[in-house]
Parts: sequence; structure tokens; C-alpha cells
Amino acid sequence: MIFPRLKRLLLGSPLSTTELHQQRLSKVAALAVFASDALSSSAYASEEVLLALIVGGSAVLSLSLPIAGCIIVLLTIVASSYSQTIHAYPSGGGAYIVAKDNLGVMPGLVAASALLIDYVLTVAVSVAAGIAAITSAVPALHPYRVTLCLTAIFIILTANLRGVRESATLFGIPVYWFILSAYILVVVGLFRVASTGRMVVQEAPAIPAMVQISTLWLFLRGFAAGCAALTGVEAISNAVQAFKEPVSRNASITLFWMAGILGSLVLGITFLAHAFGVVSTPGGAETALSHINRYVFGRGPIYYMIQAATTAILILAANTSFAGFPRLSSILAKDRFAPRQLANLGDRLVFSNGALLLALAAGLLLVVFRAETHLLMPLYMIGVFVSFTLSQAGMVVHWRRSKEKGRHWRMVVNAIGAVTTSVVLVVIATIKFRHGAWIVMLAIPLLVLVFRKTREHYFMSGRLLSLASFEPVRVARHTVIVPVAPVPNKVVLTAVEYARSISDDVIAVTVNTEGRERREIVAGWKRYVAEVPLIVLESPYRSVVQPLLRFIDEMDDLRPDDKVTVLLPEFVPARWWHNLLHNQTSLQLKGALLFRQGIVVTSVPHHLRQ
Repeated sequence: MIFPRLKRLLLGSPLSTTELHQQRLSKVAALAVFASDALSSSAYASEEVLLALIVGGSAVLSLSLPIAGCIIVLLTIVASSYSQTIHAYPSGGGAYIVAKDNLGVMPGLVAASALLIDYVLTVAVSVAAGIAAITSAVPALHPYRVTLCLTAIFIILTANLRGVRESATLFGIPVYWFILSAYILVVVGLFRVASTGRMVVQEAPAIPAMVQISTLWLFLRGFAAGCAALTGVEAISNAVQAFKEPVSRNASITLFWMAGILGSLVLGITFLAHAFGVVSTPGGAETALSHINRYVFGRGPIYYMIQAATTAILILAANTSFAGFPRLSSILAKDRFAPRQLANLGDRLVFSNGALLLALAAGLLLVVFRAETHLLMPLYMIGVFVSFTLSQAGMVVHWRRSKEKGRHWRMVVNAIGAVTTSVVLVVIATIKFRHGAWIVMLAIPLLVLVFRKTREHYFMSGRLLSLASFEPVRVARHTVIVPVAPVPNKVVLTAVEYARSISDDVIAVTVNTEGRERREIVAGWKRYVAEVPLIVLESPYRSVVQPLLRFIDEMDDLRPDDKVTVLLPEFVPARWWHNLLHNQTSLQLKGALLFRQGIVVTSVPHHLRQ
């Protein structure tokens, strides 16, 4: 009873299916749940651009502003595209559903694989980044960063297993705290620039320009790096059904809220970085956002408040994945491309199996990569831009087939988005291939293969279970084999009596591992059960399971027309931990006989009570 009580304490009481509609979210709550990943990227997107540009020398850092402008344009295109997806596919599913319906099953599975991988990486990267901010402030915690990351994942997982509304309530305050803090930073920073003029607090270090690198290539490199700002934008389109009615309208409005907040913050922070002469170098001790924050507020209370809010949003960015991954995996499960357990609603009306799988996969990544953000970042963004491209290409086909008014200009918007995101995808894959992006590019087709094999299994299982041309086999004779202990007891006699009630052909069998006299064992048996014969198997090497299996196989071969049932006597201790004090021979036999065709295994439990 310990586990159910602990589960009730952590997750709360189960919710009835009739309460499902009460778990739907308002726009304000949904923004906190589904936008934390996208909004958190505003904390590091500008820095990623500067890091990409610095290889060309300090002279090209001014490209950050036009790059930010291009990112805003791309964000607008992608948000507009997903808004159309939300209205066209209000059941949710995002890129997977769009690509599957319009481009075919294989592109749909590629989109789903890319998104699922990106969700796992989002959890790993965001938690690692958030914990890195903490260990930077408290260096003594650095050796424990993996443990801290796993603890953070456990907390986020627990909050999500409590229900969608519970997680929205818990994480809403940190998300809106970050939004408010970030806008205070941008507004006050812009006021300082406007009131004092262009102020370069720090001169850019003299880094030799790599003249062989063209300006266009540097621009594309910076643009590809800055596109980290778009991760998580698709989450709302995957979870339309989580919104209150009207679901499409509320989801679309929330999407544009998110895009507006994200775009304005990225543009504002990039402008302030340019105005204050902030330079980011690989391995720098201070982030670009911290530089700006320090220039605007100094190292006072407001500075630490904003840094704390940034740390919180970086960790909570993982919450978007915990909202999106289980929903997408449940849709795949309903289509029989994933294990059907992923489609089951848990006690709190959430897809708890998907959330547990996500936590396990992300935790494994953090352990393997030692929670090092710079090792995980090259794996990032490939998946999300694969899904962007396939989603928008699918919407182009959708509008070509549609008769809806305004389909032509909608198709043009989606076509521009598909071309743009595909170019970005090629640039990201090229730049990051040698640094680890090849892992994701290999993992996507492998995951697609798993999906297809899963579907084939369900299809073949359905055919084999079909009643078409089915003729039930009549049982001519029923043989019951009862494995027993050498010395009879209550558990054994109870099982034998049950066996005699279902068949007239009962055989008891025991394994002699202690070298006792066969005559003595049989005589002790006859004293209590004279009607049932006892077969004694000698086992000089003290094995119990293997002699029993050989005997059962021989009986099955000798009686091919019989239905053989192996009836296992078992006792159930009064306390769960008492099981640790006893041999699990019955459990081993069950596992071994499960794959013996034609053998029926039955347990007869005897509960021990004082």
C-alpha cells in the first residue's frame, strides 16, 4: 500500500473522465504551459547570433540587427502558418497530421520523429542551461550538476502528472515573472539609449577577421544560430484540444501572443546588445543578457531579480515539451505507430506514460552528456526545422486542394515559409553536422523505422486475432500438471484440490534437489494425497526450473491431443516486502512458460494471514 499512498500524495486523487472538460486551459494559462520553451529562447538567441558572427571579427557584429529582423520575419511567417494549421486541423497534431494528410505517411512520420526528438532535446538543453546558471552563481554545486538536472526533471514531471491545470498554476508565476522582468530590462535599456545616446560600454576585442569567410556566409551562419528563437513555436498547434472552446480561436490568439512577445524581446535584446557593445565569445564567463542587465541596472536587487527570472524560465522551458511530447505520442499511438499505452489517460487525465517516457529519455541524455550544454546544443534545432519545413509544405498542398476563399495568398505564405525554413535547415545541418548534428539526422530515420515496425505488428496482430475463418478447437482431454514442494503444505493441497475440480487427469511433480530418497518423498505425499500421482525429478545440480520445463515439454509431446495446464501453487505474504524473503520459482516458471505454445498457465494464490 506504500506506492498507492505515495502516488496519491504526489499526484493527488484520480479525476473522473467526466471532468476532462474542466482541465481545458484559458489563453492566459495556456501561454504559461505551451510558450515557456519559445519565450525562454529570447534569453539566449541574441547571444547565439553574436557567437556565430564573432568568427568573422568584431567588424561584422553589426549584422546582428538585420539578422534579428530576418528572424522576426521568419517568426511571423511560421506563426501565421501554424495559425492556419490550427484552424484547418483543430484536433491537434501539428506538423505530423499536416504532413501525413497532405504529403503522405512517410513525411508525416519524419515530422513526428523530428518533433519528438526535439522535445527530448529541449528538456535536456533547457534544464542543463538553467542548472548551469545556478552552478555559475554557486560554483560549489558544479560537481552535482547532473543530480540537480535530474531533480529538476523530476519536479517538472511530477507537476505535469498532477494535471494540465495544476502545471499551469504552478508554472504560470515564473513564466509571467520572466516576461515582466524581460520587458522591464528592454524598456529601461531603450530609455537609457534614447536619453544618453549610443553608449558603447565595452569595446569589442581585437579578433582577426577571417577574410576568407564571405559576409553572406557569416550572415547565414548567424541567422541559423539565431533561429534557436523559434524552438517551441509549434507546441500550441500540437495541443489545440487542451484549450477552452472555441479551441481554434483561443489557440490561434495564444500563438500570436507568444510570437509577439518573443519577437519583441529578441529584437529589443539584440538592439541593446548592439548599442552597449556586448560581445560574446565561446566559453565566456558571463552571458550577453547578464551583460545588458548589468549595464542597465548594475549589480543591484533588480539585476539579481532578472537573473533569477531568467534561470527559472530556462528550466521551465522543459515544461513545453512535457505538454507537447505526450500529446503527440498519444496521436501516434491512436494511429498505431507507437505503443498503445501512450494513448492512455492517467489518473489525472494526462498522458502520463508519454510524460514518463520523455523524462526517462531526457534524463538519459543528461547523464550521457554530463549535463554539458555545449555538448547538447549541436543536436538542437535540426528536428524543429524539419517539422517546420514539412508542415508548411503540407499546408501548401492543403491550400492547393482547398476551395476556401483566400487560399491563393495563404498558399504563397506557406510556400515562402517552406522555402525559408528548408534553407535554414540546410545551413544548420551543414554547420553543425561534424559537431553532433549527424546523431539527430541518423536518429530520425531510425525512429521512423520503429514507427513502421510498430504499425506492422499491430496490423499483423489484428489479422491473426480476426474471427474470419476461425474454427474453435475442441479440447478432447485436459491434463493438469501441478509443480509442488517435496513436503506437502496448505498451499500445495489447496492447489491440488482446485486441480481435481477442473480435471480428472492431475499429475503432481516435484524436483528433488537435496538428494532425498524417492521412496520417502512419495510416501510422505501419499499420506495426504493418495488419489494424485507424484512424479519425482532428480536434480543433482540443484536446478528447479529447468527439470520442470523439460518434464512439461515431454508431457506435451506425449499427449499432443491434450490441453495441458500448468497450475502453480503460490502464497501471498501479509506484507509486500516479505516477498523478498522467498524464492520466486513460480514467477520464473511463468516467464519461461509464457512462450510455450499450447501451454496454459494458472496460478492458485493462498493468502497468508496471521
